[in-house]
Amino acid sequence: MPTAAVITVAVAAVLVIAFFSYLALRLRFEKRFRDWQAREVGRWQTELAEGRRDAVVRSRAVLGGRFTEQMVPYFPDFRYDPTEVRFIGTPIDLVVFPGLARGDPQEVVILEIKTGKNPQLTPAQRKIRQLVEDGMVRWEEVYRSVADEE
Repeated sequence: MPTAAVITVAVAAVLVIAFFSYLALRLRFEKRFRDWQAREVGRWQTELAEGRRDAVVRSRAVLGGRFTEQMVPYFPDFRYDPTEVRFIGTPIDLVVFPGLARGDPQEVVILEIKTGKNPQLTPAQRKIRQLVEDGMVRWEEVYRSVADEE
């Protein structure tokens, strides 16, 4: 067999081996990529489901807390007359005017209701509490005449 034919066959064999090696490596890495992709999609779906469950739990807790805030004046151990309570909601829950039902209010009580495992005041609530304790509360009146609306 002439040398040129041997070289041609050898080059062709190397090319065929290289091509099939390339295909085998490509298939191997594509499988690894698909496996990784499937694991990641599964992980993302799990995280999404857990996030949704957590959001539902938190939402229920918030709604339950808001419901409780509005119902507290009707609890048997509430120390004020429920007719003297006004619900504000945010940043504080209630304002109580003890004595208002008799026509003789004695004081103004700002009341914050806390529920849950770790009840803490928000920074705004702490600031409001400090303002009240420092006497930084005042009375204002606004008068508008009917002519102003026309």
